[in-house]
Amino acid sequence: MKKGTLLAVASVALALCMLAGYTGIDAQTAAAPDKTIVQTAQENADLSTLVTALQTAGLVDTLNGQGPFTVFAPTNEAFAKLDPALLQQLLTTDVSTLREILLYHVVAGQIISTQLENGQEVKTVQGAELKVTVNASGTFINDAMVIIPDVMACNGVIHVIDTVLIPPSPVTPSVPECPPVACPDENNGSSEGQTIAQIAASNPDLSTLVTALETAGLVDTLNGPGEFTVFAPTNEAFAKLDPALLQQLLTTDVSTLREILLYHVVSGEVLSSQLVNLGQLTTLQGQTVTVTVGCDTVCINDAMVIVKDIQASNGVIHVIDTVLLPPSGGGC
Repeated sequence: MKKGTLLAVASVALALCMLAGYTGIDAQTAAAPDKTIVQTAQENADLSTLVTALQTAGLVDTLNGQGPFTVFAPTNEAFAKLDPALLQQLLTTDVSTLREILLYHVVAGQIISTQLENGQEVKTVQGAELKVTVNASGTFINDAMVIIPDVMACNGVIHVIDTVLIPPSPVTPSVPECPPVACPDENNGSSEGQTIAQIAASNPDLSTLVTALETAGLVDTLNGPGEFTVFAPTNEAFAKLDPALLQQLLTTDVSTLREILLYHVVSGEVLSSQLVNLGQLTTLQGQTVTVTVGCDTVCINDAMVIVKDIQASNGVIHVIDTVLLPPSGGGC
């Protein structure tokens, strides 16, 4: 099935909104270039269901990140078109499907209305594509009409639409493949009374990580009450980095080191048995990591989990074979 890009002509869309008597969000007053996409949505009552959905799906931090993003934002009336039982299910128990649906409304990069053209297709963060149609009736994303284009935010743009977009089928996110090998013996277990930082400090294979945590001032954080999930790179994982870069991180560029380390930490305890049901996790750094599960492997981005479920008093450690590097900084 063909899918699409976002194309629109602002003057046509706005004129159609006025003819239709739409009295919701005003494109001029909604524009808030000093606020993120989520902050902009939170200020508009007509997007309150969308905001609730983003909070439920754990996507607020993502859309508060640096971006830029293009978001096709369904109004409350758009969500009300869905079957009430389905909407309730999405907002309560079927969070993984809700997340897929919401990511189908997000495109990486900023696409304003003047860049939208009839017949274009654009790939969403969810993985499937959207088709843009521009005709005498207006601008449409699949079968949803753009009723307010170009609501600008500091990390992208919002186009308000009148219908919730439903992905054609589940799509596996595009991520590097896990190595097709079995994980080593887990050697997992519990260290009663020891925090995450204390367990790491007692493991020689994690000594570089411990040094990095000390340099970045994060030891107290990971000695705190938590709970946390930490993807802990081994010494060999750090050795894969360029030696000059590693030296720089451990000596002069502490702020970047801190960002990288926080990208390895998730709030809350996520055991390996739960990872298989999660496509993405939002880190304390603000960006998300992608979970890929194979027959014998679990990967976080392109890092393989080689020892899982090391229990601590304030969370859990999963040891990985590669340092995770955030795709970009967070925030506006």
